[in-house]
Amino acid sequence: MNNGDYFDCNFLKEVLPEAQVDFDKSVRERYASDASVHSSTMPDAVVSPRRTTEVASVLSAANDRGVPVTPYSGGSSLEGNAIPVRGGIVLNMAELTSIDVDAENLQVTVGPGVVYDDLNDALEPHRLQFPPGISSSDVATIGGMIANNASGANAVRYGETRDHVRRLEVVLPDGRTIQCGRNVVKTSAGYSLKDLFIGSEGTLGVVTEATLSLTSIPTRKRSAVVTFDAERDACRAVSEIIQSGLKPGAIEYVDAESVGYVNEYTGLGLEPTPTLLVELHGNNDGIDDDVSVARSICEDNDALSWVDEDGDRMEEIWQARRNILYAYEAHREEWSLAADGDVVVPIARYPDIVKAIERIADHHDIPIPVCGHAGDGNLHYSPLVDVDDEDSVQRVDRANQEIIEAAIEMGGTSTGEHGIGLGKTEFLETEHGEAVEIMQMIKESLDPNGVMNPGKVLPEP
Repeated sequence: MNNGDYFDCNFLKEVLPEAQVDFDKSVRERYASDASVHSSTMPDAVVSPRRTTEVASVLSAANDRGVPVTPYSGGSSLEGNAIPVRGGIVLNMAELTSIDVDAENLQVTVGPGVVYDDLNDALEPHRLQFPPGISSSDVATIGGMIANNASGANAVRYGETRDHVRRLEVVLPDGRTIQCGRNVVKTSAGYSLKDLFIGSEGTLGVVTEATLSLTSIPTRKRSAVVTFDAERDACRAVSEIIQSGLKPGAIEYVDAESVGYVNEYTGLGLEPTPTLLVELHGNNDGIDDDVSVARSICEDNDALSWVDEDGDRMEEIWQARRNILYAYEAHREEWSLAADGDVVVPIARYPDIVKAIERIADHHDIPIPVCGHAGDGNLHYSPLVDVDDEDSVQRVDRANQEIIEAAIEMGGTSTGEHGIGLGKTEFLETEHGEAVEIMQMIKESLDPNGVMNPGKVLPEP
């Protein structure tokens, strides 16, 4: 664990009630890391505000003293987004958990500390949902989802977090509080500042309240497990399903290696071949036609089998998909997860990025199982490494770089939902070119003292 830079944070005792400020080592250790593979760093203090005015007071006081502030939600970040790499203050947002449902207008106003599953539990009696879908749904919070522009398996039909944010309340680094957006379906008034903060990973300000649009819970769902002999056939089927105009509720690709690991970990007994998990949503009999079209496309691409799965069995399969990282790590005791990459490419290039990763894995002689939200071109790759084998570690680093460069070369992006965090700053200029200079200007304008989540997103000057 790194100690970061030491900052005297005793001033916080004058800013918040004593019970909301913690200097205890065991508490600080709990907020020194997130779910990523990046090294932990100890903060100097942890504060737990309970209202927007308290967030503003903390930021104003810290900014005046040049003390770094790292917002922290559920800690499920996979790129080190929430690690306080410069020490200073961790701003624990877990106590801002208000939920105000406006069912008539299909929207909800929430605090950033609300956990994704808890929000949908509150919405279920209204037959409504916040639908982007994420694997860490029982831990990840709305504030973290907004900070990373998170999404998951359902994004192919319902969009990512950004597509559902109507209004944000944001506290700026100097303590000012602003409103971005309106509680309406659309607006053309001025710059879309809310979009500036979505995906900014807490480097520009802190979201203290958000109004989100909702969708109705579909009355009908049809699910299937589809197997193929070759990964290119499975990936081509995904591309053609999307090109046909269908919008699946989810369509996941899982390679044969991953299926094998999942079988070992769960005993599900799936066929160890390239596999698609297909879920179609609807509210009428039209869903049967959608199933017919999707199945026909899969069969035209040499599917080995299409097995309709519903109820408890399909939920077991989806749960295994959500826990797939655990399956990877459990395969061999000496192996550790080196990264959880999440590149995105244009849908027609999906077969190409899958093949490229296979080629890179073979070249560097390392296992890189893959799976992903194939319907929107998102592919997760998870190189496994023996951390005690320095040569293996170096090969994994080179492979990771080559995969990201391949995705960008195909017209894609280095990250679809995990964010830049600590792990991908070096690729930002490759992807965005001179636009990074504009990003730097925005950062310097809003955070001239560089106190907001330093070390994240933008390359160091």
